[in-house]
Amino acid sequence: MPRQKFVAGNWKMYTSSSSGRVLAMAIASGVEDDRVRVAVCPPFPYLAVIAETLKGTPIALGAQNVYPAKEGAFTGEVSADMLRDVGCRYVIVGHSERRHGLGEQDDFINCKLRLAMEAGLDVILCVGETLAEREGNQTNDVLRRQLTAGLEAVSPTVAPRLTIAYEPVWAIGTGKTASPAQAQEAHAFIRDQIGGILGAPAAEQLVVQYGGSVKPDNAAEIMRQPDVDGALVGGASLKAESFLAIVNAAR
Repeated sequence: MPRQKFVAGNWKMYTSSSSGRVLAMAIASGVEDDRVRVAVCPPFPYLAVIAETLKGTPIALGAQNVYPAKEGAFTGEVSADMLRDVGCRYVIVGHSERRHGLGEQDDFINCKLRLAMEAGLDVILCVGETLAEREGNQTNDVLRRQLTAGLEAVSPTVAPRLTIAYEPVWAIGTGKTASPAQAQEAHAFIRDQIGGILGAPAAEQLVVQYGGSVKPDNAAEIMRQPDVDGALVGGASLKAESFLAIVNAAR
């Protein structure tokens, strides 16, 4: 059975309650059917507003981060149960901006992933190499480490609720994009590694998104590759026209 394409928009630290509502409404009105799975991930303060805006539409809500504890004295943090309570289906963990900008390590990311899944959230796990690591021929080593550690103690039974987003760090916000061949090579390697970690059936059904400066003019060619199952979209998700063009490219 072919894997359904999945396109998610990561709004990062952009939008306001009003602009976010307008953006969500425009995206929802432009998605005509459910052939492509679509989600948007607004900043924390606007999750409830966007959840209300998306009610009754095929667009799912996701969060950009989660803290790996059920509750407690963790000032400024947000739990998976809280995300579920405001209507989230998805959460992103391990984004490169948190790995490299905020120092998050693989074991911490693994805790987030497992707690989020236990709470009933579907998880988008981000993995990818820096420019120095690619130029040093370390891409496969980095992906192997991040996948092995990130999925430690994770059961193959949760594979349908797991998405891997391959985000070459050197292609995020730089205007650079991995070529279709580079994307396919990395995605095929990721799928092979998942086969060793969670088993061949899980690897075959696993959705692997590409997430490095995806734009309307490169999305179709990248998502045409056999192991590329969608996109995690950053800047282009902040304009309904460009985000919908990527969704349409996935169709």
